Amino acid sequence: MKRVTMGHGAGGELMHELLSLHIIPFLPQFNVEVPLRSFDDSAVVDDIVFTTDGHTVKPLFFPGGDIGSLAVCGTVNDISVMGAQPLALGQSIIIEEGLEVDVLERAMKSVGQYSELAGVPVVTGDTKVMESGALDKMIITTSAVGKRSRFLDHDLDVAKEYRPVTSKWLTDDNVREGDAIIVTGTLGDHGIALLSFREGYGFETEVKSDIAPLNRLSEDVLRVGGAVSMKDPTRGGFANAINEWSSKSGIGIEIEEKAVPIAEPVRNACELLGLDPLSIGNEGKMIIGVVPEMAEEVLKVLRRSPLGKNAAIVGKATSKYERVVLRTEVGGHRILEAPIGDPVPRIC
Repeated sequence: MKRVTMGHGAGGELMHELLSLHIIPFLPQFNVEVPLRSFDDSAVVDDIVFTTDGHTVKPLFFPGGDIGSLAVCGTVNDISVMGAQPLALGQSIIIEEGLEVDVLERAMKSVGQYSELAGVPVVTGDTKVMESGALDKMIITTSAVGKRSRFLDHDLDVAKEYRPVTSKWLTDDNVREGDAIIVTGTLGDHGIALLSFREGYGFETEVKSDIAPLNRLSEDVLRVGGAVSMKDPTRGGFANAINEWSSKSGIGIEIEEKAVPIAEPVRNACELLGLDPLSIGNEGKMIIGVVPEMAEEVLKVLRRSPLGKNAAIVGKATSKYERVVLRTEVGGHRILEAPIGDPVPRIC
């Protein structure tokens, strides 16, 4: 009998298999704008954007963040990258019997701080307690609703000046020949911060998680215009997200390895541990597909923000390839595969 493994929850190929074969087929299909089966960051129903996220991070607190900040930002960002304005959050908290009340309060204080930072209130919720040993300390599941950003129509109109755009939202299937690929900052920070802290590696330079709400940064991009796709590369990292774009859009993507921003401590940690930073999860970064004529303008506005100061154009969509191809720093080429699982489990 087949059994679920940790890899099935890691955001890579195994998780896609689990969803496609063992979950989605049992759910009725409704005619909605962006359905569950599209595997975008959020669904869209009657112009209402909706998403939900379960957070099982281990440990609960780590350099640069905690389960509370993660539960707010991860969900706010899933709404924002669709081209929507997050309006409200709901949270379900499941607590293990025996958890210290101080730990709960510390997590809830963080929820409050990041809710205020994002400008998105928690308006509903549910709390359960399970017997000791039935779960690992605490699980927070966060849902969010949003509405179409008032700047999204402008953004898509700018893109349409240069090529046809059929999608009403910034969906994964909207990348076309020549579109520039932008990342908003250094990759791999969150996953490496968690791994090094959890395993006690004690690297010379402490790596901190990049957790941040991206709703205002994404809106800055929409004001400029020309973005056609956005995604936050969480589980499975950049490699998983960019492969989803390539597969769903039916276009090859070429990435310049030397252009990808990676902080030196993260690069060193990955080399030491044999990990690919492009497959490590992030919680405060976006990848953005932009019509090439507007790429430099988008880059300028990103770099004005502390959350986008290390933004870079890292590649482009091209029909020269059918998959994602990485042009290496020495001038060679290799296929950039989506990870099978995640080398750093339970990071969100």
